[in-house]
Amino acid sequence: MLAALRHWLDDRFDWDDLTAPLRHKSVPVHRLSYWYFLGGITLFLFGIQVATGILLLLYYRPGANDAFESVQYIMTRVRYGWLIRSIHSWSANLMIFTAFAHMFSVLFLKAYRKPRELTWVSGVVLLFLAMGFGFSGYLLPWNTLAFFATKVGTEITGQIPIVGKPMMIFLRGGEEVTGATLTRFFGFHVAVLPGLATVLLLVHLLLVQRLGISVPPKLEVRWTANPSAKHEMRFFPNFLLREIMAWYVALGVLGALAAIFPWNLGVKADPFVPAPAGIKPEWYFLFMFQTLKLIPSKVWFIDGEVLGVIGFGLVGLLWSLLPFFENDQPSSTKRWISGLGVFAIAYVAGMSVYGHLAK
Repeated sequence: MLAALRHWLDDRFDWDDLTAPLRHKSVPVHRLSYWYFLGGITLFLFGIQVATGILLLLYYRPGANDAFESVQYIMTRVRYGWLIRSIHSWSANLMIFTAFAHMFSVLFLKAYRKPRELTWVSGVVLLFLAMGFGFSGYLLPWNTLAFFATKVGTEITGQIPIVGKPMMIFLRGGEEVTGATLTRFFGFHVAVLPGLATVLLLVHLLLVQRLGISVPPKLEVRWTANPSAKHEMRFFPNFLLREIMAWYVALGVLGALAAIFPWNLGVKADPFVPAPAGIKPEWYFLFMFQTLKLIPSKVWFIDGEVLGVIGFGLVGLLWSLLPFFENDQPSSTKRWISGLGVFAIAYVAGMSVYGHLAK
């Protein structure tokens, strides 16, 4: 039956030609090959986000008067609704975590080198979009914590010189965080960002398929000098089966977190009550939030918060263009990028822990 189906597809769509890239694709095998699983795990978690998001859309109502109650209905009345929402929330956090881990693994394995510069750029932009998913989705339950966190986050956006104020009004749908803000964030979360992410994800996967998977520079030199030492495995089915096993592990971790630590709904947002003490953003924004808090109110004649926002914007831009600073340089001068990666991990982790413990 399978042979007949394959023949039917091949007769109409040249199936063998379509699947040839998969059959011919290979994956390098070395002691650091397990880092290659992170990209697939991130893609798997994105798929879970899409699937659970569609299920939540069946009951969610985007409006200041209905949003909180609709989520409450999902968690209390819909069969397994609490579990679906917990999986959606936890998978979002795990997806951003694995995206960060994937980015740093690419950095330390030097997989961004020529000719893979655009693969790095597309991957970094995808990480920024994932953080945008987190920021826009955080407001949708319309609870107190999400309301004031969004208010603080959009106020920080408003600190950008010249374009900051119009951007803040555009995001909020007005001067203040209201039901219009919720509607806009809902549109960003379920339409604009998924559309952009899908297109960019296809570009990223096509680049990976076209350029292949990189190996560390030292290993590349060794394999070039001695081709017989080169060790690879076929992508299909060998590597794909191992990738699916990694997905099973990720699914087990996700299921355990969602079941043991179900995502809390909190209290419905009330714009007329004061902000809760010690309000903080999600963990992936915490290092930036804490940095802005530590910058003095005035640095020379520039507002400290404005300086911080500009600084993070420039860092994000330079980080995206990192591969273009290394090309055609002697190998001895490339170590500064690895050092920069170590510093970035230490800074993000340290400031996140400090921000979590700070009152």
